[in-house]
Amino acid sequence: MLHSKTGILAISLLALGLAGCQSSRFGSPQSPAPLPPAPSGTVIGSQLPPPTAPSAGAFPAAPNQTGTDVAALDPEAQAAAAAAAPAIDKNSLLGSWSVNSGGSSCQMFLTLTKYGNASRGGTRGCSGALADMRGWDLAGKQLEIYNDAGDTIARLYSSGGERLDGQTTTGMPVSLSR
Repeated sequence: MLHSKTGILAISLLALGLAGCQSSRFGSPQSPAPLPPAPSGTVIGSQLPPPTAPSAGAFPAAPNQTGTDVAALDPEAQAAAAAAAPAIDKNSLLGSWSVNSGGSSCQMFLTLTKYGNASRGGTRGCSGALADMRGWDLAGKQLEIYNDAGDTIARLYSSGGERLDGQTTTGMPVSLSR
């Protein structure tokens, strides 16, 4: 008797499954109608004229850099600005900074994690010496940035608000801001 109930149940499920396969929703897929052909024109072939040298006024003039960080390249001016700069402390420097150096922008991150005798730091998207940044520390009123070998690669001072200015040891101006 048990086998007959199991058999009836199996046959019922099989019939139900086959009935579901006969549904119209499982019919053959309809392919979309073909698109009309795109209009085509005639193609004309000819030689391009030879290249010519640009005229003297073809390129824009360099931007006027009066009042930018170029003055920071003067060591005496930087020393005077650093001496007159407000004092800074490590806690005020922690976190992410936007960096502008040599006309390119990147990010710098300063933490309190120990890195030798300094604190750990790093950059993202920076080029030149700043790409090698691994640590930082304060030396008086200046922020010093170090590479993996512990060499100073940049010195910056507070120029008010959430901004630091200075230069790399190779003379490239550097500005940090938030």
